[in-house]
Amino acid sequence: MATAPHHLASQSGAAVLREGGNAIEAMLAMAATIAVVYPQANALGGDGFWLIAPPTDAPFGIDGAGRAAPGIDHYRALGLEEAPFRGPQAANTVAGAVAAWAAAYDAARAQGGNMSWERLLADAIFYALNGMPVSETQRRETAGHLDELADVPGFKDVFLDDAGAPPATGSLLKQPALAETLAAIASSGPDDFYRGTLADRIAADLEQVGSPVTKDDLARQRAYQVDPLSLDLSVGTVFNMPPPTQGLASLLILGLFDRLDRHAMTPGSFEYVHALVEATKAAFKVRDREIGEPDCMTTTPAAFLDADWLDRSAAIIDPDKAQTWSRTGTPGDTVWMGAIDSDGLAVSYIQSIYWEFGSGVVLPETGILWQNRGASFSLDPASVRALAPGRRPFHTLNPPLARLNDGSTLVYGCMGGDGQPQFQSAVFTRAAMFGAPLQEAVNAPRWLLGRSWGEDSTSLKLEGRFPAEVIDRLAAVGHEVQVVDDITDQMGHAGAIRRTPDGMLSGAADPRSDGAAVGY
Repeated sequence: MATAPHHLASQSGAAVLREGGNAIEAMLAMAATIAVVYPQANALGGDGFWLIAPPTDAPFGIDGAGRAAPGIDHYRALGLEEAPFRGPQAANTVAGAVAAWAAAYDAARAQGGNMSWERLLADAIFYALNGMPVSETQRRETAGHLDELADVPGFKDVFLDDAGAPPATGSLLKQPALAETLAAIASSGPDDFYRGTLADRIAADLEQVGSPVTKDDLARQRAYQVDPLSLDLSVGTVFNMPPPTQGLASLLILGLFDRLDRHAMTPGSFEYVHALVEATKAAFKVRDREIGEPDCMTTTPAAFLDADWLDRSAAIIDPDKAQTWSRTGTPGDTVWMGAIDSDGLAVSYIQSIYWEFGSGVVLPETGILWQNRGASFSLDPASVRALAPGRRPFHTLNPPLARLNDGSTLVYGCMGGDGQPQFQSAVFTRAAMFGAPLQEAVNAPRWLLGRSWGEDSTSLKLEGRFPAEVIDRLAAVGHEVQVVDDITDQMGHAGAIRRTPDGMLSGAADPRSDGAAVGY
């Protein structure tokens, strides 16, 4: 089974599985397809993180974070107080996703895979060359950010219509330059993206548009296999990625919630939402203080996953009072996707260009939309997230996976910047702790503390389907409540797949997205 926030990506993965490919190969096909058909959320010019669980062996991760090209002095010389969010100077980190594809391909071979790059990228090449229908999500995000993107080099040439307006939903978008780039990867392999003829073309493109990323920066990029973080809960063990991701925050939320009196709660109740929101505040305080480039951190995630630390922190959570909260949060647009094959090999994967359309820069000859992930760096040299050449930026990206006590494997996840750990906690707790079917767990109303998809407020946003008494009680205990639409992609695009010990698969895709869960 495969699930993705765009149905064409899900179909690409399911087709590979039907042809005998394994879950990693299916995810490679999905990653390539969605980089073409969902450009507001991800692209070849972005980053990606893999969490892979072989049927019987320990899970492992692949870190596909692109590294910074310039340092603080580069922006100080330009008179800037922070790293830019749009334009060529925002395209300041190497794209790490394709390097992670290469590492994942090697992992797929180690798990018995034998599919060629030509087969895995075939759908993506087809959609880029022949066109794909513009989703309503893409049209809406293009319109919503048109003022800041229209004049960015290359953007209007690819993502606006002939009149300079957002393309209509359902209109055909062709990306021939991107198709040629994908074909080069298919024929020469992903290393060509960083150290071959294709790398020369990409470097020339970057120089032409004015990005600080150089050919040498491309050549230094590598992806790394890493040990994931893990946490034992009452229902099983959850895994996530280590820094520079916010995987620690996702685990902390679940670890804290598991220590509260959840058996007295029902999903969607005041007690349930309040407990998870307060756990989120505690987790984010640790994340914002500690997590950055791992080589610069002074603490380890293990210090906060310790049972004593979690016990003490959970004891501070007041069931009848909201802690004050003032941080602005981190926006982000991303795709999470999952796949599990017939042998039980499971993949949780997340791929992103950070903000909607990333930097907005589309390279003229290679057609690559480049990320703005480097905007999460600080120009304060004392910060744990200080910008320096070769450093990895802080990532909101975090792909979760769980092995449950009943022998099930669960891959689940969501996009959404600061919202990612929150949306993940809603899906996981409803499905794994309260027994909801996956689609019900994904469909149910969600909340967001802070900011996602460009929001600047710090309020607790609640979908309008929550009962009035829940909303009123949350406000009464001190939450700054804001009711939004009944169902909105402001609450992310979630998905999940569960495989039980007898091999039965169940899956879900988010009605807030353009996705599907596809299996056979």
